[in-house]
Amino acid sequence: MTTFLTYTILGLVLGSVYFIAASGLVLTYNTSGIFNFAHGAQAMFGTFLYWHFTERWGWPVWLALIIVIGAVGPAMGAALHAAIMKGLRGTADVTKIIVTVAVLLGTVYLAQWVWNPDEAHTVDMFFGAGAKITLAGVVVRYHEIVCLVAAVAIAVGLRVLFTRSRTGVVMRGSVDDPDLLRLNGHDPERAAMLSWALGSTLAVTAGVLIVPISGGGLDANALTLLVIDAFAAAMFGRLRSIPRTFVGAIVLGLAANYVLAYLPSAGTFTGNLRVSLPMIILFVVLVVLPQDRLRGAAIRTRERYRVPTVRASAVWGLVLVAVVYLYSLLLSDGAITTFSLGMTFAIIALSLTVLTGYAGELNLAPLAFGAVATVVAFHAGVVGTGLDARMNVRGIVLGVAVAALVGGLVALPALRLRGLYLALATMAFGEFLSNMVLRDTTQHELFGMKFTLFPDGALVIPPLKIGPLDLRDGTTSLMTATVLFALIAIGLAALRNSGYGRRLAAMKDSPAASAMLGQNLVRLKLSVFMISAAIAGLGGVLMSAATGTVAQENFTFVGSLALLMLVVVAGIGYLSGALLGGLMAGVGSVVLVSTFSELALENEGMATIYKALGHLVLVGTALLGMGVGRNPSGFIHGLIDAYRATRNAKPVLYGAAALGVVLYLLALTGVIGTWMFAILALCVIMLVPVFGRMYLEEGRSRPAPLELVGVDEPYTDELRARLDRELGLKGGARA
Repeated sequence: MTTFLTYTILGLVLGSVYFIAASGLVLTYNTSGIFNFAHGAQAMFGTFLYWHFTERWGWPVWLALIIVIGAVGPAMGAALHAAIMKGLRGTADVTKIIVTVAVLLGTVYLAQWVWNPDEAHTVDMFFGAGAKITLAGVVVRYHEIVCLVAAVAIAVGLRVLFTRSRTGVVMRGSVDDPDLLRLNGHDPERAAMLSWALGSTLAVTAGVLIVPISGGGLDANALTLLVIDAFAAAMFGRLRSIPRTFVGAIVLGLAANYVLAYLPSAGTFTGNLRVSLPMIILFVVLVVLPQDRLRGAAIRTRERYRVPTVRASAVWGLVLVAVVYLYSLLLSDGAITTFSLGMTFAIIALSLTVLTGYAGELNLAPLAFGAVATVVAFHAGVVGTGLDARMNVRGIVLGVAVAALVGGLVALPALRLRGLYLALATMAFGEFLSNMVLRDTTQHELFGMKFTLFPDGALVIPPLKIGPLDLRDGTTSLMTATVLFALIAIGLAALRNSGYGRRLAAMKDSPAASAMLGQNLVRLKLSVFMISAAIAGLGGVLMSAATGTVAQENFTFVGSLALLMLVVVAGIGYLSGALLGGLMAGVGSVVLVSTFSELALENEGMATIYKALGHLVLVGTALLGMGVGRNPSGFIHGLIDAYRATRNAKPVLYGAAALGVVLYLLALTGVIGTWMFAILALCVIMLVPVFGRMYLEEGRSRPAPLELVGVDEPYTDELRARLDRELGLKGGARA
């Protein structure tokens, strides 16, 4: 009985902290319509500040709490709304999600910059771990009592705020009907800013309370994901009901502790299940709870994408293969391997283009399907041992097929989910796979066969070999990945231009209208999920082979979010957006950070500056995602528009091409380095539209040829006078 009471009280304490975190999510969503994926990162950052004030600067606990919870928390939330969130009206769900994901990543990168992750950071309980009382034989610490009291007080306070106060009504109206709110003399943006300030305060409060309960150790990634577990409680209340959110949080806390208390402790199953339980509950809640009806009108957003023709895609695919081959001649073996890794990420990114860019469906865990295909390919397709080990085609085909099947199985119960709910369901699947499957190092027996999913916590994936084609060679691996990317991209362009692709676009614009016109939305969603999962599975196997040895860390939820963010920044509706987004995720930041790290080791005097630049690269990447609300179609869209506007500036285009050839020859002969060539080539690409516009504007200022007078420009009195002069007529002479 004592064991039951002990774990019950611990579950109530954990549930109360979950509720505090979840209530902040409910508050911000109800007043702004934005689900804040950065909620856990805000909690993490505030908790690190609390540690800094109390442990490093020696402030009293009460003073640190006043500053962190009373000042930093509200200021952080208000600043986020004023600088970023209020500009997200009229954007698609994926844009709203990506902006908050960018805030999450940027906050984590900033915390790792300020507080060295290799150093230990611990937070003690309020009043110390020895301050406790005993109830019915169960030891209860004062810190745990504070958690329970704070949760009850916040629950009552928020209930009163939303149902009994004018401020709460104004907050809810700021997202329901902001124009009507303005007509009644209220400022919806001010109400939304207040809610973000309160939500951030609750997040920081949850972070400060939960760290001592979970062991006291502070880690930026771990604490962020720990608070994300509260998403299940928020969804239990459907992001609306504070009482139901409270109940969901308590159930979540109790279930986690009962699993730890009563399931067998041998092996890794119980520990993995406890970590995965919040995501399992989140998925079940999303599937079981009733959903909103289909929208009856088309979704009007600011995203705009142009669909390429199959012919144009084929031409650009050939150009891509040629450019990559020519560029590979300038690279070292190590750089070619890194470039190959980036191309595999680009293939995974194509799965997001077809699913989100074309169909409007969300997947926050594309790397999870790559992990499924990798595990299957490892167990079914590796032949030989040691240096002679190779991956065969059968393993890759089976891996891709199983990834597609798993994509269908994940999508099947979630088919009636849309937008945010679907995104959270895929996030729950990704976290479950990462925590439950990829950490499974226990030996299993099935049909007399013994196997381990992840032996020793890692998989050694050898390169593919098909006859004379051996991907152990770096250049061959790079060109194979490039050709596969080009072929898949051409196939997706053909799919988008087909009747099936038009049905996907119609479903994205208006699910209700598509259903009314007789479209089978279940079949459409299921098929596009399976296509997307298959592409992600192929990219995942190739990525694993390019890496060599993969572990659970290669397929994390945070990695999937970073890939999705960069593809959206580039342009998720464009095939070229998948290319650039994948390269940035797989190559860009990795190369820059490693370069600055090497420079720091080689130049001790400048080490601090180079390390800061390395951190700045990561934070700057997240800043790109935060600004996507201002350009939701991605920077590829703007670049395409700029080139379209200058397509008639032929001398500029020919001159840029000639300059590119000269730069390449200089790099090939060693006159300039590869880095210098890449930087100069990028500058040429970005400056062509600028000089093209200048050329066209100058051309417009010149007088039109005599034979085109009145044709290419309006026929004015000045033009008439010019004609008279040119023809030697009297009127012209007098003029």
